[in-house]
Amino acid sequence: MPEQTQIPAPEGAAPGRPAKPDAAVIRDALGVGIAVGLSGFAFGVTSAGAGLTVLQTCALSLLVFTGASQFALVGALAAGGNPLTAAAGAFFLGARNAFYGLRLSALLGHRAAVKPFAAHWVIDETAAVTMAQPDRRSARLGFTVTGLSLYVLWNLTTLGGALGAEALGDTRTWGLDAAGPAVFLALLAPMLKTTVERVAAGLAVVLLLMTLPVLPADVPVLLSALAAPAVLFVQRRRERATTTDAPHTEPREDRS
Repeated sequence: MPEQTQIPAPEGAAPGRPAKPDAAVIRDALGVGIAVGLSGFAFGVTSAGAGLTVLQTCALSLLVFTGASQFALVGALAAGGNPLTAAAGAFFLGARNAFYGLRLSALLGHRAAVKPFAAHWVIDETAAVTMAQPDRRSARLGFTVTGLSLYVLWNLTTLGGALGAEALGDTRTWGLDAAGPAVFLALLAPMLKTTVERVAAGLAVVLLLMTLPVLPADVPVLLSALAAPAVLFVQRRRERATTTDAPHTEPREDRS
Protein backbone atom coordinates (compact mmCIF):
# COMPACT_ATOMS: atom_id res chain seq x y z
CA MET A 1 0.00 0.00 0.00
CA PRO A 2 1.27 3.51 -0.74
CA GLU A 3 2.41 5.48 2.27
CA GLN A 4 -0.19 8.00 3.40
CA THR A 5 0.92 11.61 3.72
CA GLN A 6 0.25 13.10 7.15
CA ILE A 7 -1.31 16.55 7.03
CA PRO A 8 0.12 18.75 9.80
CA ALA A 9 -2.38 20.06 12.32
CA PRO A 10 -2.96 23.80 12.47
CA GLU A 11 -0.90 25.79 14.96
CA GLY A 12 -2.18 25.32 18.48
CA ALA A 13 -4.80 22.77 17.47
CA ALA A 14 -6.46 20.92 20.31
CA PRO A 15 -6.15 17.13 20.21
CA GLY A 16 -9.22 15.43 18.79
CA ARG A 17 -10.80 18.65 17.49
CA PRO A 18 -10.93 19.07 13.69
CA ALA A 19 -9.80 22.30 12.08
CA LYS A 20 -12.57 24.80 11.31
CA PRO A 21 -12.83 26.48 7.88
CA ASP A 22 -12.06 30.19 7.88
CA ALA A 23 -15.42 30.93 6.25
CA ALA A 24 -17.26 29.29 9.14
CA VAL A 25 -15.24 31.22 11.72
CA ILE A 26 -15.90 34.52 9.93
CA ARG A 27 -19.60 33.75 9.61
CA ASP A 28 -19.98 33.01 13.32
CA ALA A 29 -17.88 36.01 14.32
CA LEU A 30 -19.81 38.41 12.10
CA GLY A 31 -23.10 37.02 13.40
CA VAL A 32 -22.12 37.84 16.97
CA GLY A 33 -20.57 41.20 16.07
CA ILE A 34 -23.57 42.44 14.11
CA ALA A 35 -26.21 41.12 16.52
CA VAL A 36 -24.62 42.72 19.58
CA GLY A 37 -23.29 45.79 17.78
CA LEU A 38 -26.80 46.94 16.95
CA SER A 39 -27.56 47.36 20.66
CA GLY A 40 -25.22 50.35 20.65
CA PHE A 41 -28.23 52.33 19.47
CA ALA A 42 -29.94 51.65 22.80
CA PHE A 43 -26.83 52.78 24.64
CA GLY A 44 -26.73 56.02 22.68
CA VAL A 45 -30.36 56.72 23.53
CA THR A 46 -29.89 55.82 27.19
CA SER A 47 -26.74 57.91 27.54
CA ALA A 48 -28.38 60.96 25.98
CA GLY A 49 -31.37 60.47 28.25
CA ALA A 50 -29.01 60.47 31.25
CA GLY A 51 -27.82 63.95 30.30
CA LEU A 52 -24.56 63.13 28.53
CA THR A 53 -23.71 65.00 25.35
CA VAL A 54 -23.22 63.29 22.01
CA LEU A 55 -19.45 63.76 22.36
CA GLN A 56 -19.39 62.25 25.85
CA THR A 57 -21.55 59.32 24.74
CA CYS A 58 -19.34 58.53 21.76
CA ALA A 59 -16.19 58.89 23.86
CA LEU A 60 -17.52 56.27 26.27
CA SER A 61 -18.06 53.77 23.47
CA LEU A 62 -14.73 54.53 21.81
CA LEU A 63 -12.57 54.46 24.93
CA VAL A 64 -14.43 52.19 27.37
CA PHE A 65 -16.15 49.67 25.06
CA THR A 66 -17.44 47.29 27.70
CA GLY A 67 -21.16 47.19 26.94
CA ALA A 68 -22.75 46.26 30.25
CA SER A 69 -20.42 48.56 32.19
CA GLN A 70 -21.40 51.46 29.97
CA PHE A 71 -25.10 50.79 30.59
CA ALA A 72 -24.43 50.54 34.33
CA LEU A 73 -22.61 53.87 34.34
CA VAL A 74 -25.23 55.89 32.47
CA GLY A 75 -28.03 54.11 34.31
CA ALA A 76 -26.61 55.18 37.66
CA LEU A 77 -26.14 58.73 36.39
CA ALA A 78 -29.71 58.82 35.12
CA ALA A 79 -30.92 57.77 38.58
CA GLY A 80 -29.14 60.76 40.10
CA GLY A 81 -26.18 58.85 41.47
CA ASN A 82 -22.78 60.31 42.26
CA PRO A 83 -20.49 60.16 39.21
CA LEU A 84 -17.64 58.62 41.22
CA THR A 85 -19.89 55.91 42.66
CA ALA A 86 -21.35 55.23 39.22
CA ALA A 87 -17.85 54.93 37.75
CA ALA A 88 -16.80 52.58 40.56
CA GLY A 89 -19.76 50.28 39.91
CA ALA A 90 -19.01 50.23 36.18
CA PHE A 91 -15.34 49.51 36.90
CA PHE A 92 -16.08 46.48 39.07
CA LEU A 93 -18.57 45.18 36.52
CA GLY A 94 -15.98 45.48 33.77
CA ALA A 95 -13.22 43.89 35.87
CA ARG A 96 -14.35 40.46 34.66
CA ASN A 97 -12.66 41.24 31.34
CA ALA A 98 -9.29 40.98 33.07
CA PHE A 99 -9.98 37.30 33.75
CA TYR A 100 -10.97 36.80 30.11
CA GLY A 101 -7.68 38.41 29.16
CA LEU A 102 -5.65 35.87 31.11
CA ARG A 103 -7.27 33.03 29.20
CA LEU A 104 -7.24 34.72 25.79
CA SER A 105 -3.58 35.68 26.12
CA ALA A 106 -2.64 32.01 26.18
CA LEU A 107 -5.01 31.10 23.35
CA LEU A 108 -4.07 33.91 20.98
CA GLY A 109 -0.35 34.08 21.68
CA HIS A 110 0.01 37.65 20.46
CA ARG A 111 3.36 39.44 20.67
CA ALA A 112 3.87 41.88 23.53
CA ALA A 113 3.51 44.87 21.19
CA VAL A 114 0.06 43.69 20.04
CA LYS A 115 -1.39 42.80 23.44
CA PRO A 116 -2.28 46.37 24.58
CA PHE A 117 -4.34 46.90 21.41
CA ALA A 118 -5.98 43.47 21.58
CA ALA A 119 -6.87 44.06 25.25
CA HIS A 120 -9.31 46.81 24.22
CA TRP A 121 -11.43 44.18 22.46
CA VAL A 122 -11.45 41.66 25.32
CA ILE A 123 -15.17 41.46 26.18
CA ASP A 124 -17.80 38.77 26.67
CA GLU A 125 -18.51 38.30 22.96
CA THR A 126 -14.92 38.12 21.70
CA ALA A 127 -14.02 35.77 24.54
CA ALA A 128 -16.94 33.45 23.72
CA VAL A 129 -16.10 33.27 20.00
CA THR A 130 -12.36 32.83 20.62
CA MET A 131 -12.74 30.05 23.19
CA ALA A 132 -15.05 28.12 20.87
CA GLN A 133 -12.33 27.68 18.22
CA PRO A 134 -10.33 24.47 17.85
CA ASP A 135 -6.91 25.98 17.11
CA ARG A 136 -4.88 29.18 17.42
CA ARG A 137 -5.36 30.27 13.81
CA SER A 138 -9.16 30.07 14.11
CA ALA A 139 -9.04 31.71 17.55
CA ARG A 140 -7.10 34.70 16.22
CA LEU A 141 -9.42 35.03 13.23
CA GLY A 142 -12.56 34.77 15.37
CA PHE A 143 -11.24 37.28 17.89
CA THR A 144 -10.24 39.80 15.22
CA VAL A 145 -13.43 39.61 13.16
CA THR A 146 -15.69 39.70 16.22
CA GLY A 147 -13.79 42.57 17.82
CA LEU A 148 -13.54 44.65 14.66
CA SER A 149 -17.15 44.22 13.51
CA LEU A 150 -18.55 44.77 17.00
CA TYR A 151 -16.35 47.81 17.72
CA VAL A 152 -17.18 49.56 14.45
CA LEU A 153 -20.90 48.82 14.53
CA TRP A 154 -21.28 49.56 18.26
CA ASN A 155 -19.72 53.00 17.84
CA LEU A 156 -21.73 53.83 14.73
CA THR A 157 -25.02 52.85 16.35
CA THR A 158 -24.03 54.69 19.54
CA LEU A 159 -23.64 57.86 17.49
CA GLY A 160 -26.97 57.23 15.75
CA GLY A 161 -28.77 56.62 19.03
CA ALA A 162 -27.31 59.72 20.67
CA LEU A 163 -28.18 61.95 17.70
CA GLY A 164 -31.66 60.46 17.46
CA ALA A 165 -32.34 60.93 21.16
CA GLU A 166 -31.11 64.53 20.98
CA ALA A 167 -33.48 65.19 18.09
CA LEU A 168 -36.42 63.63 19.95
CA GLY A 169 -35.87 65.68 23.09
CA ASP A 170 -36.94 64.19 26.41
CA THR A 171 -36.47 60.42 26.02
CA ARG A 172 -38.83 59.72 28.92
CA THR A 173 -41.72 61.06 26.84
CA TRP A 174 -41.14 58.26 24.35
CA GLY A 175 -40.37 55.63 26.97
CA LEU A 176 -36.82 55.27 25.67
CA ASP A 177 -35.33 55.64 29.14
CA ALA A 178 -36.16 51.94 29.60
CA ALA A 179 -34.09 50.92 26.57
CA GLY A 180 -30.86 50.54 28.52
CA PRO A 181 -32.18 48.27 31.28
CA ALA A 182 -34.11 46.22 28.73
CA VAL A 183 -31.04 45.59 26.58
CA PHE A 184 -28.94 44.85 29.66
CA LEU A 185 -31.40 42.20 30.82
CA ALA A 186 -31.62 40.75 27.31
CA LEU A 187 -27.84 40.34 27.24
CA LEU A 188 -27.68 38.91 30.75
CA ALA A 189 -30.55 36.41 30.65
CA PRO A 190 -28.95 33.87 28.24
CA MET A 191 -25.85 33.72 30.46
CA LEU A 192 -27.81 32.35 33.43
CA LYS A 193 -27.47 28.67 32.58
CA THR A 194 -27.09 26.97 35.97
CA THR A 195 -29.33 26.90 39.03
CA VAL A 196 -26.69 28.70 41.10
CA GLU A 197 -26.52 31.55 38.58
CA ARG A 198 -30.31 31.90 38.47
CA VAL A 199 -30.59 31.88 42.27
CA ALA A 200 -27.84 34.51 42.55
CA ALA A 201 -29.58 36.71 39.99
CA GLY A 202 -32.92 36.32 41.73
CA LEU A 203 -31.43 37.17 45.12
CA ALA A 204 -29.74 40.22 43.61
CA VAL A 205 -33.10 41.43 42.30
CA VAL A 206 -34.71 40.93 45.72
CA LEU A 207 -31.92 42.86 47.46
CA LEU A 208 -32.20 45.65 44.93
CA LEU A 209 -35.97 46.00 45.25
CA MET A 210 -35.83 45.92 49.05
CA THR A 211 -33.11 48.55 49.42
CA LEU A 212 -33.94 50.83 46.49
CA PRO A 213 -36.66 52.85 48.30
CA VAL A 214 -34.61 53.42 51.48
CA LEU A 215 -30.96 53.80 50.43
CA PRO A 216 -29.18 56.46 48.35
CA ALA A 217 -28.74 55.92 44.63
CA ASP A 218 -26.06 53.39 43.59
CA VAL A 219 -25.85 51.78 47.05
CA PRO A 220 -28.59 49.20 46.29
CA VAL A 221 -26.69 48.14 43.16
CA LEU A 222 -23.49 47.59 45.15
CA LEU A 223 -25.37 45.66 47.83
CA SER A 224 -27.05 43.43 45.27
CA ALA A 225 -23.56 42.29 44.21
CA LEU A 226 -23.35 40.48 47.56
CA ALA A 227 -25.86 37.95 46.22
CA ALA A 228 -23.18 36.03 44.30
CA PRO A 229 -20.80 35.32 47.21
CA ALA A 230 -23.76 34.58 49.49
CA VAL A 231 -25.17 31.95 47.13
CA LEU A 232 -21.72 30.43 46.55
CA PHE A 233 -21.15 30.23 50.31
CA VAL A 234 -24.43 28.36 50.84
CA GLN A 235 -23.67 26.04 47.93
CA ARG A 236 -20.24 25.15 49.35
CA ARG A 237 -21.76 24.46 52.78
CA ARG A 238 -24.31 22.14 51.22
CA GLU A 239 -21.64 20.32 49.20
CA ARG A 240 -19.54 19.80 52.33
CA ALA A 241 -22.55 18.58 54.28
CA THR A 242 -23.43 16.13 51.50
CA THR A 243 -19.87 14.82 51.40
CA THR A 244 -19.78 14.39 55.19
CA ASP A 245 -23.14 12.62 55.34
CA ALA A 246 -22.39 10.27 52.45
CA PRO A 247 -22.09 6.64 53.63
CA HIS A 248 -18.49 5.51 53.83
CA THR A 249 -17.97 2.05 52.38
CA GLU A 250 -14.82 0.10 53.09
CA PRO A 251 -13.19 -1.41 50.00
CA ARG A 252 -14.02 -5.08 49.68
CA GLU A 253 -11.07 -7.45 49.97
CA ASP A 254 -10.47 -9.44 46.87
CA ARG A 255 -10.28 -13.12 47.95
CA SER A 256 -10.27 -14.67 44.56
